[in-house]
Amino acid sequence: MNTGQKREIIKVEDIKRDYVVGEEVVHALRGVSFTIYEGEFVTIMGTSGSGKSTLLNVIGCLDTPTAGEYYLDGISVRKMGKNERATLRNRKIGFIFQSYNLLAKTTAVENVELPLMYNPTISAKERHSRAIKALTDVGLGDRLNHKSNQMSGGQQQRVAIARALVNEPVIILADEATGNLDTRTSFEILTLMQKLHQEEHRTIIFVTHNPELAHFSSRNIVISDGRIKSDTYNDEIKLAREVLETLPKEEA
Repeated sequence: MNTGQKREIIKVEDIKRDYVVGEEVVHALRGVSFTIYEGEFVTIMGTSGSGKSTLLNVIGCLDTPTAGEYYLDGISVRKMGKNERATLRNRKIGFIFQSYNLLAKTTAVENVELPLMYNPTISAKERHSRAIKALTDVGLGDRLNHKSNQMSGGQQQRVAIARALVNEPVIILADEATGNLDTRTSFEILTLMQKLHQEEHRTIIFVTHNPELAHFSSRNIVISDGRIKSDTYNDEIKLAREVLETLPKEEA
């Protein structure tokens, strides 16, 4: 892969993260380094206890490393205070979670508008039109005023993806985003993620314990015992849409 001209979106250098649990020190990350460039679709894999969740929290500006440096879109994160990190996170990262994290009795549009509430430069009118565009882009143009508790899991995850996109973030960070979904719905969401990557050139990090997903990303980083076990590029990316077309449709 030619990365010479590409912008560095994520750069971690010798990241360590220790926790004190009782009288023990747990070394969750033991010197992790990698760079993710604009337009990559990276899966980060690891079993429970591998350090993958800790790494996700560091990349997502939810936690700071004990040692090492982290740059998000060229900005050094490690020495930032909590409020600075929160602002950076809101402007630069779109999060997608396994459990959707939507407000239950709130419409799709209102859920998607939420990240823009913290940006004083965006008017209510623009917030509304951006939310409608994001929902239309993920195939929910006909569900704008449905409340999230009236939607299927797949629809809720699409709302969550629209919410992640609405701020025009530099990176989409997905944490087990297909973990709660059945096979067909998982491949619908994966097809959408590939579309965002291939057609809109979005930079995506997909954290998962499911090794099958590595076939659909452009790069796969495996973490084990707080260290990077492998970091490989995928020359033969499988198309989620092709798999989706072979799966039986649910009967109405």
